[in-house]
Amino acid sequence: MLHRIATIALATYREAVRARVLVGLACAACAVAFYSLIVGAFTLREAPRVVADLGAMTIGVFSIAVAIFIGATSLHRELELKTILPILARPIHRHEFLIGKYLGILLVVAVFALAEGGLVLMMGAMLGGRSIPLVVGVLAVLVLSLAVAAFRSQRARTFGPIAWSVAMMLAGYLLASVARGDRSLLVASALLTVLEVAIIAAVATVFSSFSTPFLSALFTVGVFLVGRSADTMARLPKRIFGEVIVSVGRGLARVVPNLHVYVPARPLLTGEAVDATLGKYLALAATQSLAWVVGLLALAAWIIRRRDFT
Repeated sequence: MLHRIATIALATYREAVRARVLVGLACAACAVAFYSLIVGAFTLREAPRVVADLGAMTIGVFSIAVAIFIGATSLHRELELKTILPILARPIHRHEFLIGKYLGILLVVAVFALAEGGLVLMMGAMLGGRSIPLVVGVLAVLVLSLAVAAFRSQRARTFGPIAWSVAMMLAGYLLASVARGDRSLLVASALLTVLEVAIIAAVATVFSSFSTPFLSALFTVGVFLVGRSADTMARLPKRIFGEVIVSVGRGLARVVPNLHVYVPARPLLTGEAVDATLGKYLALAATQSLAWVVGLLALAAWIIRRRDFT
């Protein structure tokens, strides 16, 4: 079972990394990260904080965009082109196929978040006092190693970014030891982004199991916006919005995942909060994410089992 799921996940990853849209999103994310250096240059002694905050925002926004794009199109493409039929003709269950597609999406987002997080950590290390030639040299070695591996092997061109992204994050983490507060913020933000994306990808998988890519993406964006506003919608003042709107807002806040949990205040991420610990908060956020993912994938699997692909 695990082998079949892993095979589908790697096939989904291979298909996704070849998409030009994904490459464009990755380039745009890198451009925004480098732009944060320009913005930080115009601040007074706040450049490290600006780079860290904008970097964390970049990781979150573009990871969500990647998850929605792949989640809305990957499964539907298999159903539309009927390529799912020869796959299901083999000894593989529909729910295994669905889980494999979902894990492939998560793998793509994890690679993206790790690589982008490592890049931002390296920029923060330079602003924190780390030797610029050292940071640039480490980055150049990593990029060159990936380029050489991709040139020599087709397999490394596809799956090489997985190990490379881990190396980027590890190198950035070690270099950013001179800025522990910003390092903690970026690492925690990257982890919370992956947990949030896990829910968003599951939502997109549910919609794509019965809808078109456009509607799936539209519905998923709607769930994301409502989820980010869940705390606000649950506390709408009745005197201003009226009883009907308040009731609708509270109802949506109960049935939609509360994604505001994954964008906590900065003091908590940097370890400066006195009334909460980051480790406990991450554990609770991970538990909530896992519960939603299991429920949403179970719903998607139920829909897929009832569909007639012929």
